[in-house]
Amino acid sequence: MHHNARPIAVLAGGSGFVGTALAKALDADGYDIRHVGRHAAVRWDDTDALRRAVDGADLVVNLAGTSVNCRYTDRNRREILASRVRTTRALREAIASAERPPRLWLNASTATIYRHAMDEPQTEASGDLGSGFSVDVATSWERELFAGDLPATRRVALRMSIVLGGGPATRLLFSLARAGLGGTQYDGWCPPHHRYRGIGDHPTGSDRAPWHRTGGRQRFSWVHIDDVIAAVRFIRDDEGIEGPINIAAPNPSDNRTLMQTLRRVVGTPVGIPTRRWMLEIGMWALRTEPELILKSRWVLPDALSTRGFVFAHPHLEEALRDIRRGSRPARTPAPTAATAALPAPHPAARQRRSDPPRQPSAARNRE
Repeated sequence: MHHNARPIAVLAGGSGFVGTALAKALDADGYDIRHVGRHAAVRWDDTDALRRAVDGADLVVNLAGTSVNCRYTDRNRREILASRVRTTRALREAIASAERPPRLWLNASTATIYRHAMDEPQTEASGDLGSGFSVDVATSWERELFAGDLPATRRVALRMSIVLGGGPATRLLFSLARAGLGGTQYDGWCPPHHRYRGIGDHPTGSDRAPWHRTGGRQRFSWVHIDDVIAAVRFIRDDEGIEGPINIAAPNPSDNRTLMQTLRRVVGTPVGIPTRRWMLEIGMWALRTEPELILKSRWVLPDALSTRGFVFAHPHLEEALRDIRRGSRPARTPAPTAATAALPAPHPAARQRRSDPPRQPSAARNRE
């Protein structure tokens, strides 16, 4: 049987900010990359080509999905959900039909799957799932990933918090701070609307948009792009990791501290605070949603930390200053106790797992 000299990675949805950085890292690690996408060599609507792409691959990473940085119109809501479920299902079916299925499948997810939390942090083992549109998208996405039986393929849902780097979220935050608009952002009463209502086969939550009196202390979980890439490598090399994994720095901030830190980093001493009703107007003009900055996301990377992963950028101010100095190639953190004993990674040479992956522990649904 012919084997490629270089291991194969299938990268779906790799044209975005995270995908571009990951493609560079995988290339540096010696992979031949097969790209999947609407305009890539392998298209989503070509079932045979998709099956051939994953057959014999060592690693599959799926980052596909329409951006949530938009207004949640009925059309956009449907596309945000469908783009994630449809692509994940297509990959699962391709892997199920492959003669030589991949050893590892990493699928994007989101840390917003957890509830609005200001009382305690959310971990993989004890976190509470939230309700409403964004949560329903996330649970539908993960349900599709973990459905069925793929005994040879380890599956991991990457529950990513807000990724700081050269992407749109970071550019927006820096722009607000430079313009003097980097004040605390307060949740509170807003004109009733229905854009955040549940969606999918099992819609959850109220039809009306929720609001909370946060005092500007809604939690802000984040992660540096370098640590996203390092976490992918770490998960690849530690075969004991599976199920949902939080990709978030170990020191989450809150909105007030985030905006203070941004002002300090960009050298703008003044930042005008904004209330929810003002944000509703401003975000309408920017064609995005206040939920992206008002929901309290308090997420900790328990699974990664327990396995010995060390973050290169654990603190917010240092991470923001590093990003402001300019983008650099993602770097691998120093070896940890968990990785020092591992052989130099050559994924093509590793034996595939034969035991079925553990089913992810279901988080309690409090809402």
